[in-house]
Amino acid sequence: MSVMKAGDTIAGHSGTAYATIDGQTVEMFYVKNLRATAKKNKADIKTLGSRNVQKKAAGWEGTGTMTLYYVTSRFREMMRDYIKTGVDTYFDIQVTNDDPASAVGKQIVTLIGVNLDEVVMAALDVESDALDEEIPFTFHDVNIGEPFKDIQGLG
Repeated sequence: MSVMKAGDTIAGHSGTAYATIDGQTVEMFYVKNLRATAKKNKADIKTLGSRNVQKKAAGWEGTGTMTLYYVTSRFREMMRDYIKTGVDTYFDIQVTNDDPASAVGKQIVTLIGVNLDEVVMAALDVESDALDEEIPFTFHDVNIGEPFKDIQGLG
């Protein structure tokens, strides 16, 4: 029986995120957390001779959220530009998980066509030692540039 070693889990702080916006690549060192999910859209399919409603994949959607320390105006500026001009910004985010203590190595995933849903335009909080903001987004493609190594059978 194989058992995964605890040391092969990935530490959440061991990685990087870069955004490529209008041809400029910026390190997103202010990210507290980021989670992007690809979800299948499924259609109900009824067939003769069966009372069961089956499911068939009929597309997908990419959604996510990122929580940032409130230290950059870049996303507020993007939203302001959309408000003022109607021109929206789509950009890419490359996320690298790289925990040197883990035998799985690193993984590089690029979210393509990221588009912000809502942005905090101003914030104050007398109870907060460090302001942050949560930004939901969508994306329309994804690329796994480098997958984790398979550790099956180790341990």
